[in-house]
Amino acid sequence: MSSNEKLLEIKHLKQYFNKGKANEVKAIDDISFDIYKGETLGLVGESGCGKSTTGRTIIRLYNATSGEVLYNGENVHAKKSRSELKKFNQKMQMIFQDPQASLNPRMKVADIIAEGIDIHGLAKSKEDRMNRVYKLLDTVGLNREHANRYPHEFSGGQRQRIGIARALAVEPEFIIADEPISALDVSIQAQVVNLLKKLQKEKGLTYLFIAHDLSMVKYISDRIGVMYFGKLVELAPADDLYNNPLHPYTQSLLSAIPLPDPDYERSRVRKTYDPKIHQYAEGEEVKMREVAPGHFVYCSEKELKQYKALYK
Repeated sequence: MSSNEKLLEIKHLKQYFNKGKANEVKAIDDISFDIYKGETLGLVGESGCGKSTTGRTIIRLYNATSGEVLYNGENVHAKKSRSELKKFNQKMQMIFQDPQASLNPRMKVADIIAEGIDIHGLAKSKEDRMNRVYKLLDTVGLNREHANRYPHEFSGGQRQRIGIARALAVEPEFIIADEPISALDVSIQAQVVNLLKKLQKEKGLTYLFIAHDLSMVKYISDRIGVMYFGKLVELAPADDLYNNPLHPYTQSLLSAIPLPDPDYERSRVRKTYDPKIHQYAEGEEVKMREVAPGHFVYCSEKELKQYKALYK
């Protein structure tokens, strides 16, 4: 259960590639949001909108162009010594999108999972190291016999479970799950998401869950942020976002969700989003504004009044 205590504060974060050049890409363009202890914040949007880059910049796999990421009040992107960085890396972990590519094919599962344990010196002996590995395999629903196998001997769902075990090995507080289910079959997706929910309950974990499957995001998330072209355009509690989508892009995304209902599907109307509809005047301030308690939309002062009128 999420608390009111902020674990992460992302302030005016920017990540530009090829900065200053003709082919500059504004992958993250001035976004701000908080993540509270014990919650799951879902981040959704179409491919290329900057959600994975946001996750990678938060955890410092990429150095931010500008802005701050505060973890328990400490700036992640400030200059850190090796030992400080190591301490911080133990608290934040990542589950990667492609379970095949993120596991070293030449290492046995035991060594893949224990790599973090070795780096951070968490095991007292070789026996303790293996016991930790067995316990982690058991936690993610695998057998201890799996420890001596190689990644290619597993299915996609099993490989993702190994990735989850590796992330849990260093006992982190915060996990960034970067599209952890998009490469998996639908039946396996449900298993992995249920496992993540169970682990969160048992270990008090906090997640940033990045995905483009909106129905799955609703199931796992407490709050959801919607990204479009490097901007955060809407942020709200999960149910509120689905019941009251205010930004036209969010409405467009939600109209694309298929439902297992032939009658509904025959009459379903897809909404398309055209950024030109906003028609902002020169010098008009466009920023995240609170339409209802906890429900923020990227808009102008004029649009805010329209959204407030629309809000049910």
